[in-house]
Amino acid sequence: MKAPFVFLLAAAATACMVGPAYKRPAVDLPPAFRGAPPGVAADANAFGDQAWWDVFEDDRLRELIEAALRQNFDLRIAAARIVEAKAQLGVTRADQFPTVDGHAQSVRSRAARSVVPFALDPYERSDLQLTVSAAWEVDFWGQYRKATEAARALLIATEWGHRAVTTDLVAQVAGAYFEVQSLDVQLDIATRALASRREALRLTEISARGGATSLLDVRGAEQLVFTAAAAIADLQRQIAQEENVISLLLGLNPSDVVRGVSVAPHARLPDVPAGLPSALLDRRPDINQAEQRLIAANANIAIAKAQFFPQVTLTGSGGFESAALSALVSQPAALWSVGAALTQPIFNAGRTRSRVAVARAQEEEAVLVYRQTVQQSLRDVSDALIAYRQDRLFREQEEQLDRSAADARRLAEIRYRGGATSFLEVLDSETRALAAQLGLAQAELNERLALAQIYRALGGGW
Repeated sequence: MKAPFVFLLAAAATACMVGPAYKRPAVDLPPAFRGAPPGVAADANAFGDQAWWDVFEDDRLRELIEAALRQNFDLRIAAARIVEAKAQLGVTRADQFPTVDGHAQSVRSRAARSVVPFALDPYERSDLQLTVSAAWEVDFWGQYRKATEAARALLIATEWGHRAVTTDLVAQVAGAYFEVQSLDVQLDIATRALASRREALRLTEISARGGATSLLDVRGAEQLVFTAAAAIADLQRQIAQEENVISLLLGLNPSDVVRGVSVAPHARLPDVPAGLPSALLDRRPDINQAEQRLIAANANIAIAKAQFFPQVTLTGSGGFESAALSALVSQPAALWSVGAALTQPIFNAGRTRSRVAVARAQEEEAVLVYRQTVQQSLRDVSDALIAYRQDRLFREQEEQLDRSAADARRLAEIRYRGGATSFLEVLDSETRALAAQLGLAQAELNERLALAQIYRALGGGW
């Protein structure tokens, strides 16, 4: 009756817990994001709640994102870390349960003749043993349960890390794709400018040979051609390198990237509802990852404090031992033992106290990291919203500049053909017009990149 009582007492004692209970730290959240678009309700469905295939409507871009989610090495590494964390959780959780080991042994021995005159004659003997042993360190103070809680929190943190990689990957593929499309537009602008300038150079050379213009005008026309050709070479370099970026994100060797439908020029992007800042606590992967690490750090305090208290270990073994195999499992050959041990730390030069101090300091650090991550997320969203709004205003001004520069070029050509001005005015207007066209293309790209950054900052994509 004693053994069942001991195990019942041990089971009841496992309800004891030491260490603080976890509570999410309070954070100061504003009622709305700084830079949120006016006229959009703060509690509207957040842009970050939308699935990425609804946000990015280009079919080719969707295909690239899908390929990246299957093949990207960073994402696959993050998935492998989840498998590792699951296995580690299993290792840690196993400490809560008894261990049972089987042991089989066979020994054949011979005793030598003694040099003492009255000793026995030499003899040989066999010893066969078959036993099963069990041991259980009773979790009186909850240290193993807390260790399991910490391992489970780290597993969840790893899963959130995988989602963070997914969010960043979606934004990176979209941004790189937008870059390539914009560079294609700029290359088309430069190519058309080069063709037009080569024709202008041909006509200028004809006029110079006929004495209608000077060699200075020919040199000016040549400068326009060389400028456009240099721009084309640089844009082709950027396109090839950006295609390499996309290939790497897709887990592929450097290769060409097939484009989808070209972006409509001067397309207006929509206003985006940012939602409530409090929603970031549940949606942003990095915030949730930081919180799970904080939960693990909180559990580590209980693990350290449990070392102040006595540790109880229950052991038992049973089996058979005989000199003959035929008699191994007979009743006389049976053997068994049970025992209990209690270990109470008495003096370790403050090691346990220092471990508790270390755990508390690590928890405090995790709290600060959590709060810092929340603040950083608020900044990310605010920066992206401000960039989106200001990039839109900048793009609108670039559109006006493009129209003005195009008209100035037209007027300069008319004045030059009429003899009212020199070719230097045409050269200047052509240079300004090309710069304005390329600047507008870059402004449109910046606006689209800001839209992708808003989506990433809000925690969308996974």
